[in-house]
Order: sequence, then structure tokens, then C-alpha cells
Amino acid sequence: MKLHLLLAVLGGFALLLLLLAAFSRRTARRIEAFLPPAGGFVEVEGVRLHVRDEGRGPAILLIHGLGGQMAHFNYGALRTLSSRYRVVAVDRPGSGYSTRPGGMAADLSTQARAIAALIDKLGLERPTVVGHSLGGATALTLALEHPRQVGALALLAPLSHAPRAVPAVFRSMTIETAWLRRLFAATLAVPLGIVTSKGILREVFGPESAPPDFATRGGGLLGLRPGAFLAGSADVQALAGHMPRIEGRYGELRMPVHVLFGRGDRLLDWRANGQALVDKLPDGRLQLVEGGHMLPVTQPELTASFIEGVVAARPALAR
Repeated sequence: MKLHLLLAVLGGFALLLLLLAAFSRRTARRIEAFLPPAGGFVEVEGVRLHVRDEGRGPAILLIHGLGGQMAHFNYGALRTLSSRYRVVAVDRPGSGYSTRPGGMAADLSTQARAIAALIDKLGLERPTVVGHSLGGATALTLALEHPRQVGALALLAPLSHAPRAVPAVFRSMTIETAWLRRLFAATLAVPLGIVTSKGILREVFGPESAPPDFATRGGGLLGLRPGAFLAGSADVQALAGHMPRIEGRYGELRMPVHVLFGRGDRLLDWRANGQALVDKLPDGRLQLVEGGHMLPVTQPELTASFIEGVVAARPALAR
């Protein structure tokens, strides 16, 4: 009798997992049908990068943060900048619609190498590289390891130093066991993401509010897919081994590095990731504003003005 009961419980649990997996796959397909790729694709370093290339003039490269994609710049920054500059927005490898082939490392050095190859392939000629949040750490890695491909850095609430703890909203991404992480992504990540989305947005955007259309215009729905969870988890878990290696090298940067931070940022402290960064730089500047972490979304005009200021401050021959 006990054996029959145990088998029934296990069977019910297996059925529940199958139903959750089916729901997750169906939801991901519906999201991708509703929010298809907004740009084209470029093959570099064995990676298929999703790229949006607009405008003419000095080149600006936009790199998004953890769990995001290029649509985070859709709230006016990209449109404003592309009226005067050539602006290239890219989904980092594994994020958005860019691929991360099986076996490809998730560390930022590998991602930076792919982005450096993209710069060469598109002929961007030492662009001003904009990095938001984890994209800031990617941009710093790119500048340190491929300095000839970068003319200046414009960093928006960047991660620049290893965090003492992963923010609570990203804690699920720290599952270390590979099979358990894949099982969670396939079954629970999507429904839990839907249920907790309002609370997550409050933390990510606070003290500002997420715009009502962030799920669509800002691409927030794309972050609900199982693949997005796995990519974000790999990004998070690669940081512990990567960040300490670059933190001691910031003094090597011989290019303008400007940093924009919101005083109320709930994910990254401006002192630990803004002030601590510019203190190590030969040519670094920090600008503080009232706001939170998602400045490209909540304050796109300010973001565009900040980036334009970095471009204008570059030596004429380097633009």
C-alpha cells in the first residue's frame, strides 16, 4: 500500500513537471511570435549576434545588462542618438536573440571577444561603447582586453566590482547544480517569473516605476523564456571568477571613462561600483543623478545626453 502511494505521488509529480514544461515551451513560443527580432544577425566567433544598426556618423555601441536585451534602449536613447551618430545595439551572446553555442563559456572575456569581432566586422572604428549594468562590466572587459577596438566608455549604472551578494531578485540564478538549473528553467522559471514579475520590477526599477509597456516595448517578456533564465544564470555564476581579474587592471585604461549612476539604485551601489571605479582610473568621471538602476528606460533623454557628452569629449581624431 505504501509503495502504491509512493508511486502515485511520484507519478503526480512527474505529470506536474511535464505540464509545467509544456506551459513554459508554449509561453516562450508565444512571446517570440509576439516580439520577433528587431534587427539583423551577424556571425562572429561562432556566435550569431542579434544587431540593430541605425544612423550615420561617429559610432556608438550599446550593450545591455543582465537578463535584458537591446530593447532596453527603445525608450528614446537609441532614436535620439541615431539622428546624429551611427548606433549599433547588440544582444549579448546568449541574451535576447543572440546565440550562445553549447560549450561556449559564459564569462565576460568570451563575450567581449565576440563583441570585439563584431566591431571589426562592422567597421565601427573605435566606437564609444555604452554599457548598462552587467553590460558595463562587459564594456570594461572589452576595453581592457581589446583596447584598440574602443575609443571611450560611457557606463550606465555599471557593475564594476564583484558583488558581496547577488541581489535577491536574481537569487534563483545562483542554482549551481547543472541538471537542477536546467530542470528549474524548463518547468518553474516561466510561471514563477509571471507570478513575481511586479515585485521584481519594483526592485529593478526602484525608486522609479517601470513603464506600463515595459513588457512589450522594453522587451521584458523576452526575459521570461527558459533560455533567458539559463543565460542569465550562466552570466551570474561566471562573475566570481572574472571580476577580481579585471578590478586590479582599471588603471591600465587609457581612454575616457564616464559613469552615470542613480543615487537611489537598489541593485548596484554607486559608491562601490561608480566611485570605486573612477578612483582607479587615469581619466574617469562620475555623474550622479536622482533615480534608480534602469536609467536607459526611465530617463532616456538624460541617458542620450550623457552619451553624447562622452562622444563630444573624445579627442577629435578618436571620434
